[in-house]
Amino acid sequence: MAAVKRFWAVAQAREGADGWEVALDGRPLRTPERALLLLPTGALAEAIAEEWRAVEGEVRPNALPLTGLGNAAVDLVAGDRAGFAAGLARYAASDLTCYRADNPAGLVARQAAVWEPVLKGVEARHGLLFQRTAGVMHVPQPEETLTAIERLFAERSPFELAALQPIVSLSGSAVLALAHLDGALTSEEAFAAGALDEDWQAEQWGEDGEAAAVRARRCSEFASAARFLALSR
Repeated sequence: MAAVKRFWAVAQAREGADGWEVALDGRPLRTPERALLLLPTGALAEAIAEEWRAVEGEVRPNALPLTGLGNAAVDLVAGDRAGFAAGLARYAASDLTCYRADNPAGLVARQAAVWEPVLKGVEARHGLLFQRTAGVMHVPQPEETLTAIERLFAERSPFELAALQPIVSLSGSAVLALAHLDGALTSEEAFAAGALDEDWQAEQWGEDGEAAAVRARRCSEFASAARFLALSR
């Protein structure tokens, strides 16, 4: 695909009859499917407008993460909320926080200190029960728990679900995403909890430049999704 250079002078958020939108020189943004990018809050519209104001030279999609999530919410999620909720809930069947190491002792202790309070908090707030295990052998979770988590996600708007998809997939945990939604974890804490094992290994053996760059990209994507989530609520 040929690169697209900046072609607009002014990007602004504005409220219309059907919601908030972002206009480039007065023309509203449209999604890749040519739908109007209608947004749920003025704060989100302003943040997306700021992304477009910051473009210099060529338009690079990876420099427009909030726009990309908005496009996903409109084009992909809105027409299949139940399907997206079910996809997110599937992570709970093998949730990161339920699979603990059996050694070394330091890693065992850190997982317990970080993950167990989060898991207990989610259980208490939502009336859930999770099975924990040591090792990698699959342990089935109660069907009632999985059904309840799917329902919790299904209650969310398409914009919230669009943001939750990278939050859940990058952390490998529906539990951490729910804790963040509940306000029990900041986005930084949720990302760190999801990266606990790899950070432990880096502390023990060192981290090479390539691994550090990958972690930084994942952290940036996670932070953008968490910001989009907050702005859309």
